[in-house]
Amino acid sequence: MQSTETKAERKARKILEKANKSQAQYNASATKNYVVCLKWGQKYSADYVNKLYNMVKRNTTVDYEFVCFTESKRDVNKEIRIEPLPNIPVEGWWYKPWFVSAELPLKGNILYLDLDLIVFDNMDKFFTYKPEKDFVIIRDFNRHHRRGYEKINSSVFRVHSGARQIQYANYVNDRVNVTRRLHGDQDWMYKYCEPWEYWPDEWVQSYKWEMKGRHTLGMVNGRRNFIDQTPPKILPETSIAVYHGKPNMDEADDPWTRQNWY
Repeated sequence: MQSTETKAERKARKILEKANKSQAQYNASATKNYVVCLKWGQKYSADYVNKLYNMVKRNTTVDYEFVCFTESKRDVNKEIRIEPLPNIPVEGWWYKPWFVSAELPLKGNILYLDLDLIVFDNMDKFFTYKPEKDFVIIRDFNRHHRRGYEKINSSVFRVHSGARQIQYANYVNDRVNVTRRLHGDQDWMYKYCEPWEYWPDEWVQSYKWEMKGRHTLGMVNGRRNFIDQTPPKILPETSIAVYHGKPNMDEADDPWTRQNWY
């Protein structure tokens, strides 16, 4: 009998067959630890990568390898392992779904960190927390304004390599529609990557909303910046401060930022 399968349907089927095969080979007991980051385009300089590397090194005692995925290794610290980005026609945060796939050239526990954050205290717990969970991520910082808010923020997440390969294969297959329909990678994760576990809220805090407060921000010399120079409120459990929105760390007129981002 002649197949009625279209070319597009055949392509989609083969992608899913490959994904299912990769998922079957996935080994959740892998123990090697990686800290990874993504640098694409000109939004963040190599200085952000180098300082993230330094901050992780100062605040981690477990064995790990630091890897930067980028299209340009220019000015990146030579001690950092560089890996190329996948050959898919996306930009910016739309590369991040790749980190939950089996196609990532790393096998083990993947701790992903955005570049716009400061690690200022020991972060070993991000590797040891609930090791049986294959995907752990931030409960979105809108939790600060909306009680019971359950969406996610992808600034810091840990995933067992390949844990969401089938979902990633579907993303690649439907990439155009997904990137048009959804705002960003964390919306895709929220919609397609359940189940996940949340980090304790205290471990990763919004610097601007939870540690400093919105009232500390205003317009300074025509740009959004800190107008209140008082120290942030730091909970005993907090290890990472995330700088979502403006100002970025290199723009922040704030003593605590300058003292800790190096």
